[in-house]
Amino acid sequence: MEPSDKTFYQEYEVFSKRTPNAAFQHQFSLLAPNADMALIMAQENFMRREPVVDIWIVKRSDIRGMSPDEKLILQRLDNKDYRTTKGYGYLRKKWRQYEQKMLDENEIMSWGGDQKNE
Repeated sequence: MEPSDKTFYQEYEVFSKRTPNAAFQHQFSLLAPNADMALIMAQENFMRREPVVDIWIVKRSDIRGMSPDEKLILQRLDNKDYRTTKGYGYLRKKWRQYEQKMLDENEIMSWGGDQKNE
């Protein structure tokens, strides 16, 4: 490929969704001279194979990814045990004790005790 060819064709990413309520999914990449031609090529290559309700064509240079330094902030901190259920294991036992507790006669009678005073 000559340097002039590299500037003529641009890389595009094709996204599509199969139903109106579905999320867009990346399908493939293609080379095209402009966005209109990329849409036509995507329709010709993709829409006759699968049912599609919408297509997005995005120039690859317009997609911003994270740098290696930015990816470091995605690492999970180790001091976040409260976000997982293993930190609350005692609650299952406590709830079971509460469900199995027998109601005695005095407790049941105390529920209606407020009505006698009215």
